[in-house]
Amino acid sequence: MSACCSPKGCRSVFSEKRASAEARRYRRHGLDPTSRRIAEFLKRHGIGGRTLLEVGGGIGAIQIELLKAGITRAVNIELIPTYEEAARALLREAGLEARVERRVMDFAEATGEVEAADIVIMNRVICCYPDMPKLAGAAADHTREVLVMSFPKERWWTRAVISMADFVLRVARQQFQVFVHPPDEIIATAERHGLKTVYNQTAFFWEVASLRRTTAARAK
Repeated sequence: MSACCSPKGCRSVFSEKRASAEARRYRRHGLDPTSRRIAEFLKRHGIGGRTLLEVGGGIGAIQIELLKAGITRAVNIELIPTYEEAARALLREAGLEARVERRVMDFAEATGEVEAADIVIMNRVICCYPDMPKLAGAAADHTREVLVMSFPKERWWTRAVISMADFVLRVARQQFQVFVHPPDEIIATAERHGLKTVYNQTAFFWEVASLRRTTAARAK
């Protein structure tokens, strides 16, 4: 991982304080709009008896909602440990601790240590990682059935907003950067790993895409 998105840099942005704030917001209001779109899409297409892997799931809100709806077990991968305390508190409150494994590692660099799952989610994660092909490819390789990803849609104004955010981070001397990887390239990368796009919807800022493992690739 490049220095611009090192664990130290991520920790400065995704802090314990931010995790606590996100947990409070989830308790009061439920899932945010993008997370709700992902959860509702998966529920509509059947999740009963499936396993889940979420890369960068943060406080684990989507996992909690999907476990309540029929997912059997979930694994969450985080680059840094700052979200662990808030996430485990939410799991205790929901009575779901025994069904979720939380691990701290660089998923793209340690893929051999993580088992594949029926459903894989990366919600607002690719834009925080410099090597998009490596991360998207690893997520696709760990998908038995369905991969769902969200990322900034490619518009001049999304690039302007993110450029301004990156400028502020540089001024503050933060070792963190946000990336606008071209959505077509993100999807094409996953498709080269045996997946086929079945859903692609854009909202004001975030694009949500879902890809399914093809029959031929599954047979291999």
